[in-house]
Amino acid sequence: MSRDGFSSEMRVAEDERAGDGSYDATARIVDAGSTEEDGVVEAALRPRRLADFPGQPKVREQLGLVLEAARRRGAPPDHVLLSGPPGLGKTTLAMIVAAELEQPIRVTSGPAIQHAGDLASVLSSLAEGEVLFLDEIHRMSRPAEEMLYLAMEDFRVDVIVGKGPGATAIPLELPPFTVVGATTRAGLLPAPLRDRFGFTGHLDYYEDADLERILARSAGLLDVAAEDPALAEIARRSRGTPRVSNRLLRRVRDWAQVHGTGRVDRHAAEKALALFDVDEVGLDRLDRAVLDALCRRFGGGPVGLSTLAVAVGEETDTVETVAEPYLVRQGYIVRTPRGRMAAPAAWEHLGLTPPKGEQTPLPLVDGPETGRLG
Repeated sequence: MSRDGFSSEMRVAEDERAGDGSYDATARIVDAGSTEEDGVVEAALRPRRLADFPGQPKVREQLGLVLEAARRRGAPPDHVLLSGPPGLGKTTLAMIVAAELEQPIRVTSGPAIQHAGDLASVLSSLAEGEVLFLDEIHRMSRPAEEMLYLAMEDFRVDVIVGKGPGATAIPLELPPFTVVGATTRAGLLPAPLRDRFGFTGHLDYYEDADLERILARSAGLLDVAAEDPALAEIARRSRGTPRVSNRLLRRVRDWAQVHGTGRVDRHAAEKALALFDVDEVGLDRLDRAVLDALCRRFGGGPVGLSTLAVAVGEETDTVETVAEPYLVRQGYIVRTPRGRMAAPAAWEHLGLTPPKGEQTPLPLVDGPETGRLG
């Protein structure tokens, strides 16, 4: 895609919220889930080589060693499993593995493989040395997983012909290939499948300095004139996630072109991010609503999850899976056996004084959360 083609495809403002005025969690600008727009842009912004991949130094060094050793042996490398939250570069690394090996890549996903026959058709069409990328691998069906065990270990699959007592298994030999699996929930992978990956890399959230480098590179590829203070401001509000960084950069670019000089400077970044309800630490409207309800209405808690969800007018699952992970990770909320409680950082962020005698609650370590019922 040419650079000139970006401007017409990336104008998104009004679709960031639901048309009826209600909060659409799937359209949050700070959500790390991929959108159709993100998919178009990420394909153009992805680094092509491991040396150009920013951040994740430990994973990058380990993976580089595995690939270089395989090249020197002239054989496919061990199967690779990449885990971590969405938006951190698992798909990009899978593409880089194929590029470093100078091999083609076959891309599919766990939800797309619901039958063993689906997987057999994919495996039987692989060429020698080809890379098979399985995104969201933890969502594969159990029969497909069991077929994948044998394929990864012995490079063969057993095709069942016929039904009932007369059914026979015909072994089908496969050329050596490399599976790259990606998952946001590594704990859901069955142990036999997890054990067949020779290398496992866990991607963690990025430092602001790494996000600034990513933003500078993206701005260059998008032909966006951007100043360093603006990139630093965007990085600081990106929740440690490159996908969020690039999305915020595009929204700031839109504001600069419509309301500013066309140049992404500190003023444009602050105004655009304020327009899209992203505050100084990356919290959006839903995040702040949860903190406000917890501190102002319930005195810091403890309060049950369902009660908290009713207070902010959202579904329980939305609060638990969309807002809560980041708030817990940043130390604004603590989950306890009695329910959610506000940490000192939450009171400070809202500019409130916690009640006297307030003690930092102990986090929930084991066992069910009794406060969930609210």
